[in-house]
Amino acid sequence: MKTIAVATLGLLGALCLCPAAADATSTFDLMRETAVSWPGSLPCGGWDCDCVFRRQRGCCCVAESVFALEEATFMRMVHMWESLSSLNDQLGELTGERKVAFTAAMGPMTGCFGPFTSNVPIPYSNVQYNEGLGYNPALGTFTAQRAGLYSFTFTAFSFVGTAGERLYHKVQLMKNGQMIASVWEDNREDSEDSGTQTILLQLRRGCQVYVELLSGRLLCGDNQGRNTFSGYLVYPLTE
Repeated sequence: MKTIAVATLGLLGALCLCPAAADATSTFDLMRETAVSWPGSLPCGGWDCDCVFRRQRGCCCVAESVFALEEATFMRMVHMWESLSSLNDQLGELTGERKVAFTAAMGPMTGCFGPFTSNVPIPYSNVQYNEGLGYNPALGTFTAQRAGLYSFTFTAFSFVGTAGERLYHKVQLMKNGQMIASVWEDNREDSEDSGTQTILLQLRRGCQVYVELLSGRLLCGDNQGRNTFSGYLVYPLTE
């Protein structure tokens, strides 16, 4: 009898995996009823016989293995997604987020800016370009949003109007309150003059760079925006 039940179960499994035509339905039902009514244990091994015979006709006997495979596949996909996201961030560090640049000039003036009793940041309020929004025209200050090597250029221009008058200006590039570079003029031979400096600076996130007018000095007669301040990120660095 047991041998018959085992044979019946084998045939049932074959029919379970590969459903027969409609005329085999009654035979399947009979075989199923015979297997379910068997009082002893069935040699199913790792198969869930109760699931096969009592709950559905599909092969849920392998559901546990399928679920385990599904979970492992899902976790692997999550890991791959995290790896791709990390790689994308690293690529962004090197390429996609390198767009940091600005250029600004002082507004037109027929008079003079200065003199003052203390050093004063120059308000380059006429902004032509500000990619990355690192430059603040209200303060005349550039704030590094990321660590990197930056290039800065500034030009000081002054026109006193009459030959023989004293041309007396000095502006300096500042990094976090420390003077880095300067241009200056102090003579009575020229009615107008200008000076330009370009410098590379390694900045950390949050570093501030600006140009200030030295106390007692002045900039005059710039009605064409010749006093300028600009900078850009050469390449990023890791902190």
